Amino acid sequence: MLENPIYINHKKWMNRALELAENAGKAAEIPVGAVIINSQNELIAEGENRRERDNDPTAHAEIIALRLAGKRLQNWHLNDCTLYVTLEPCPMCAGAITQSRLKLLVYGADDPKTGAIRTVANIPDSACSFHKLSVLGGILETPCRQQLQSWFAQRRNR
Repeated sequence: MLENPIYINHKKWMNRALELAENAGKAAEIPVGAVIINSQNELIAEGENRRERDNDPTAHAEIIALRLAGKRLQNWHLNDCTLYVTLEPCPMCAGAITQSRLKLLVYGADDPKTGAIRTVANIPDSACSFHKLSVLGGILETPCRQQLQSWFAQRRNR
């Protein structure tokens, strides 16, 4: 059975986000990666967790990618863009995502501790969000989850 071309495209970009997450993990960061594409399916920004390296509590993969996308487009309105991220965004990132007016958020694994898109909270659909964000969760969920679980297991065994 052939896979849907849209799903194939989502997997392509999530795989890139997984590569970025791997880079973050190797740099002693929690392995989360993010990619933003435009409506022509072109890469416009990438980010990986950098909190430890930058000593910045806001240096989440999503925030870095959003900042770079705004600079590249010279516009903070990312209406025609899609963000791919390996882990469900936290409340800070969910707020920034809704503020950016992204067209679509695609994430890999749910975050049972701080997920603010669907798991613990639902910021995009709450009364505090003026922008209605389209969300697709679970793309490459297993490799996204395994990457995080493996990284944390290695940290505990040290």
